[in-house]
Order: sequence, then C-alpha cells, then structure tokens
Amino acid sequence: MKRLTIILTAIVLMTSCARTVTRVSPDQQIDLSGRWNDTDSKLVAEEMIRDVLSRPWISDFRNANDDRPVVIVGIIANKSSEHIESETFIKDVEREFINSGTVRVVQNSVFREKLREERAQQGDFASIETQSKWGKELGADFMMFGVITSVTDSYKKEKVVNYKVNLELASIETSEKVWIGDKEIKKYIKN
Repeated sequence: MKRLTIILTAIVLMTSCARTVTRVSPDQQIDLSGRWNDTDSKLVAEEMIRDVLSRPWISDFRNANDDRPVVIVGIIANKSSEHIESETFIKDVEREFINSGTVRVVQNSVFREKLREERAQQGDFASIETQSKWGKELGADFMMFGVITSVTDSYKKEKVVNYKVNLELASIETSEKVWIGDKEIKKYIKN
C-alpha cells in the first residue's frame, strides 16, 4: 500500500509539472516577463519609420534628385540594462522602410562583403550571360543609426522599466542630420 501511494504521488507530481505549449498568432501580444520583446520591436519600428517618412528630408531629396533615396540601416546599439537582440530590431526597421515603397534599402557592410564574394565566384563558375556585373551597387544616400536604452525603477515587488529608442538619419555625403526620432515604451511590472 505504501509503495502504491509513492507511485501515485510521483505520477501526480510529474503530471502537475508537465509543460504545455500552445501555438499562437505571431501578431498576438504576449508579455510574460516585462522585458523588451518582439511586440515592442515591431511597434517601435513601425512608429519610427512612419515618422521618418513623414518629414521634409524625403520630399527635399526627391525634389532635388527626382528619385527615391537609398538608405542603409547601420548600428543600433543596445545600451539597455538587459539583453536585446538589436539585429531583430534592425530587420524590423528595414522591413518597414522597404514595405513603404518610399525609399530603397541597401545591405550593411557585412552582407555587402558576402555579396561581393558571391559576385567574384560567379566570375569563375557562372556563365557569362548570367554573371552579376561589378560596379552596379547602389550607393546609399542616408544612414540610420541609433541606440536603445532603459531606465529601471523598482521598489519591493513593483518595477517600472522605461525603454527609449533614439534613431538618427544622416546624409552620407554631407554628414547632415536630417531626422532625429525617439520612441518610449514604459512597462509596469508587479510580482
């Protein structure tokens, strides 16, 4: 009888600790920890690109050049108090730029090197008709860069985290800053 009780207790403990996983829509907002997450990244990217594309720099450029500006998204550094994968945020920003149809986006220096390696290999291995040509890359007109920071205030079992994303867009030719934007997200966490 004692052995049966131990076995039943073990079964109850094992099944009560079992993990369940449920698939949800990627658009669904779920905030378990209160830390920066995918929803924050998407919302900030959407709002900041909407803002940058509504400012005078873009019409000034189009009037002077009769073409869409070419933008490169550079470093967006994480200087917050937690691990934030800035590459995910950079891709959200690039996606919003590209999907707007208002600007053209070129690869950053790391990916450009990979493309150049591929182009060089095509010179050796691809037919002449299908080789990508050298000297056809788009030069960027503007570069976006920025920083993600956070300030945390806590007392006992309560915490407020304020995330701030500052982005700047500058002309590569003149170094002139043509746009500065920021977006804040504040989270109240109670344990």
